[in-house]
Amino acid sequence: MTELVHTRAELARARAAQTGTVGVVMTMGALHEGHETLLRAARERADHVLVTIFVNPLQFGPNEDFDRYPRTLDADLEVCRRAGADLVFAPSVTDMYPGGEPAVRVNPGPLGEDLEGLSRPGFFHGVLTVVLKLLQLTRPELAFFGEKDYQQLTLVRRMCRDLDVPVEVVGVPTVREPDGLALSSRNRYLSPIERQVALGLSRALRAGVEAAEANRDAGAVLTAAHAAFGAAAPDARLDYLVLTDPDLAPGPVHGPARLLIAAWVGGTRLIDNAPVRLDPAR
Repeated sequence: MTELVHTRAELARARAAQTGTVGVVMTMGALHEGHETLLRAARERADHVLVTIFVNPLQFGPNEDFDRYPRTLDADLEVCRRAGADLVFAPSVTDMYPGGEPAVRVNPGPLGEDLEGLSRPGFFHGVLTVVLKLLQLTRPELAFFGEKDYQQLTLVRRMCRDLDVPVEVVGVPTVREPDGLALSSRNRYLSPIERQVALGLSRALRAGVEAAEANRDAGAVLTAAHAAFGAAAPDARLDYLVLTDPDLAPGPVHGPARLLIAAWVGGTRLIDNAPVRLDPAR
């Protein structure tokens, strides 16, 4: 039985009745199989699974799709029930920010201004602020985040470590369509033609991974990825395609690495990433 609550008071009462380990999955709704995978991962490790559904206005820029972002609570609840969630917290904006937009926000540091932060100024200030608030409200032992939003996952881990937030942040591998497209709530904005163009992101990553497996250096990996993207998605607009270490730190990359891509397909901005390993001595 999945219980739905909307207010802080209702959440506090529901949490007081729970004993054992709690795992939280934070979402903005429009749930799909990728979210369901997060819920199943939480179900395997936690005694209770708590889901938050909140479209956070702090992480939308002035020209982004806050009003257009899908709100599908009834369908989302069905996904939560199917995956075995115990509790869903779906607050209003007023309940999350009772004093209006918070004057004090979490500063993500230099990493928050790079990659997604460079393209979307202030984005990670909004993301980390709402994640910290939701961690304080839900009080979980475990928090599950998808690797598709890899920079977000990295920053949440860093925030919890640097600010001594007592929660284990668990990364869950990206879920893909059979043709390789990473599942995303924004995929529903794509036309059938754009849906095919969007495959250029995953094909670029696959080419980069194959180049790394062929015992090539970082330059060859990026060259292969750029070539594959250009061939598969000539009508898309590349935002970034970078190779970095697993913690997204600057500098030369050796051993485990991460290949990240972002691009505009029509009016929809998509992101994806994949792990690679650079090991010239292999």
